Amino acid sequence: RLYLNNLTQRLFDTMRVKEDRLSFKQIFHFFKHILPQEIYRSRKALLVSLIVFVGAVAIGVVSSSNNEEFPRLILGDRYIDMTEDNIAAGDPMAVYKDERKLNMFFGITTNNIRVSFLAFVLGFLGSIGTVVVLLQNGIMLGAFQYFFYSKGLFWTSFLTIWIHGTIEISAIIIAGGAGIVIGNGLLFPKSYKRSTALQVSSLRALRLILGAVPLFVIAGLLESYVTRQTGLPTWAKASIIGASFLLILIMWVVYPIIYRYKSNKEELDYTIIPQHSEEREVQKLSL
Repeated sequence: RLYLNNLTQRLFDTMRVKEDRLSFKQIFHFFKHILPQEIYRSRKALLVSLIVFVGAVAIGVVSSSNNEEFPRLILGDRYIDMTEDNIAAGDPMAVYKDERKLNMFFGITTNNIRVSFLAFVLGFLGSIGTVVVLLQNGIMLGAFQYFFYSKGLFWTSFLTIWIHGTIEISAIIIAGGAGIVIGNGLLFPKSYKRSTALQVSSLRALRLILGAVPLFVIAGLLESYVTRQTGLPTWAKASIIGASFLLILIMWVVYPIIYRYKSNKEELDYTIIPQHSEEREVQKLSL
């Protein structure tokens, strides 16, 4: 806990944030300058996280198509039985109709943060733990989506679930990328000592996690207040999903690339310099 608190404090120092206050201008500065640079610098780790997650979804779909009991194994008997009862009652998405909106929002947001933080922290195990979390959630999603497909309700489920799922899944993939960044620092320290490389990679990963915080909140709000409106017209649901996808695409793909090639690199370079930037001594062997 102390180690992570220290890393967080140092990250805020790199954001030029004073300890006594955090202004809107400084937050804007982080999202406009620091985050896009870090996204571009971590693009390979984020891509690996995306590939692992998509592969896990494919595993869930293929496994469910070959074994009709697979969704029950992954999602649990209670959820499958409840959903089948809802389908029989003519309201397959009834699970989202919880009247306690505020409690639902805090519960969903907390759970999203927990999953993402777990993917992030397990990067300290050399990315293995992060990959496991991505596989677990991807397989669950694949089995979940195929279950509704097998009931002839694919589009009904898709247009409901992905109202919040577009941003929620994106946040998990980003957290997975952050965990892989940490794992790379541990496994591939390059010219730094391993402890120094881990220090730098941890701070870089924290930047990604802080950048994903708004996504956790938006996903929680959508699931609590919008997804539950299962009677929304198709065009409205499709518009929300499209807008969510566009937000992720612009913020996490397009803008970092544009920023990388249009900004003054010398003036706006936020590369993290270790507190003790000692490099490993490399001795040349004389033949």
